[in-house]
Amino acid sequence: MTARDFSIFDDSPWFPGGPDRLGHARAVPTMLAHEEELLLHWLTAEWARGDGAVVDLGCFAGGSTARLAEGQKTAGHTAPIHAWDRFGADEATKRRWLYPAGVAPFEGQDLLPAATAFLAPWADRVTLHQGDLREEGWDGGPIEVLVIDASKSTQTLDAIARSFYPALRPGAVIVQCGALHWREPWVVAQMTLLRDWVTPVAHAHDTTLVYGVTRAMDDFAVREGLTTGLRDSALTAILKSARPVYDDFALTEHLDTALAGIARSPGIRTAWKMVPDA
Repeated sequence: MTARDFSIFDDSPWFPGGPDRLGHARAVPTMLAHEEELLLHWLTAEWARGDGAVVDLGCFAGGSTARLAEGQKTAGHTAPIHAWDRFGADEATKRRWLYPAGVAPFEGQDLLPAATAFLAPWADRVTLHQGDLREEGWDGGPIEVLVIDASKSTQTLDAIARSFYPALRPGAVIVQCGALHWREPWVVAQMTLLRDWVTPVAHAHDTTLVYGVTRAMDDFAVREGLTTGLRDSALTAILKSARPVYDDFALTEHLDTALAGIARSPGIRTAWKMVPDA
């Protein structure tokens, strides 16, 4: 894997072709917005060269994984695709996302059988992993595309950094699906701390930022990017230092919302505990 020119992302090239190019992946339920679906498909269909694995962290029922796998199938690459999730769903989630997609009602919360069935068309290229990302590791070689939709706490985000970032090579991309969500301000903070190794290259839909890897990340880099233990003042200062990035993508209001969320939630580093605006 070699360094690449990320300027192609400037023109949002994932839009042409529309939803039809997603093929069978459209049938797999997902919480992704339409632009994010197109982005993931484009990354494996057009950007990736098959030089490393595709890793999807926080795939729910496999919707994001299906878009990635269908894109890879279009490109003719055979690099492995690995997807992680706890694969759990409560009754409300099942009624909203699974049953309308054709899943027969089932007892309990285990979502893995449904995800496995959804991903059957790509079973030859996808491996599913059920578990807590804070306890997982990676030994599958270089990673070319890393999709993260599991950064719900600083502990999980830092565990992801320790396990997966060292496998990224120059030219790889990190898709941070929660980067601009006010409940997850630590994501942009981490990417800002890693600015000597990654660069923001695209914004998709509302909360997703894409980062291109410019240098391989060693243990020193990972330590530089750790967010657990940052005081509110430090977290706030790091985000403020990233204002030019927000400005470049016309996202300044997202920065202001994130800063307000930190102020309302002193010391909180778990997304669901962040205090909403009254």
